[in-house]
Amino acid sequence: MELLKGKVILDLSHRLPGPLAGKVLADMGAEVIKVEDQKFKDPFIHGLFAEMDPSFPHWYEELNSNKQILRIDFKDPASKEKMQELLARADGIIMGLPPKVRDFLGVDQASLEKSKRPISHIELFSKKNLTRGMHDLNAMADIGILKLYVEGLTSDIIDPPFLPVAGITFGHKAATDLIAGMLKAHETKKTQFIESYLYEASEEILGPFWPKKCREQGISKTLHNGRYPCYSIYKLKDGAYAALAAVEEKFWQRFCESTGLVIEADLRFHHQDQSIFKQVSAKFLSLSSSDVRQLIANNDMCLSLL
Repeated sequence: MELLKGKVILDLSHRLPGPLAGKVLADMGAEVIKVEDQKFKDPFIHGLFAEMDPSFPHWYEELNSNKQILRIDFKDPASKEKMQELLARADGIIMGLPPKVRDFLGVDQASLEKSKRPISHIELFSKKNLTRGMHDLNAMADIGILKLYVEGLTSDIIDPPFLPVAGITFGHKAATDLIAGMLKAHETKKTQFIESYLYEASEEILGPFWPKKCREQGISKTLHNGRYPCYSIYKLKDGAYAALAAVEEKFWQRFCESTGLVIEADLRFHHQDQSIFKQVSAKFLSLSSSDVRQLIANNDMCLSLL
């Protein structure tokens, strides 16, 4: 549903959280215009980040494919005129420009306040009152969530989580904050200046899934990180993997019946030792990807191939 159709957002950000916020809004129907410097573009497609990791240009494409990309010379006076034309239509701004560039282009706070337009302006930061740098991995470590990821691991070097979870969370929070600011701007007829923070967004959204009481009680192994046999990832005989999420009794029973396993429903939550895990694993190790694909086609039991 294009719930934001007719709204215009200027995405003046780069890399991950800001462009992700813009993508969320574009996917909801907003017209999102990503404005970049014609020389430096976005770090995901130009410079260090683009050069060090081949995935980043593809991330850029995915995050921005539903936007209009406009590249202008941030040092050219004509660019200021163009920016003012865009501002005249804008309902929201995702800010990521350095202060001097904002001043030159007329998108600094003082200029926006003088325009007296009901615009929602959001700027993204790492953490309140923090002067040092912070990336996704730092945020997850600082809020404590990363401890769950390394639970039970003993390697000297541990690969980070497969996705920048905190950054993704932050991008969605920024989109939500911007929409809330748009509502407030519409109500007050004034520009709303919003600050959103990586650490606080991660703590607010991810923190509840490892609550203080769980930490105090030493609860670190749960359903979603491998406590139970019914909810885990198993290797197949051809080297592929299958994800089993047969939490409900009906799904567990169908899984057992279709694979020939004889394990009582209550034992799907057995975690005192590895005995049930091993039985389920042995069954999966006897199956190929083709076998599992057939099982999925014939049964509704929350089973998927990786």
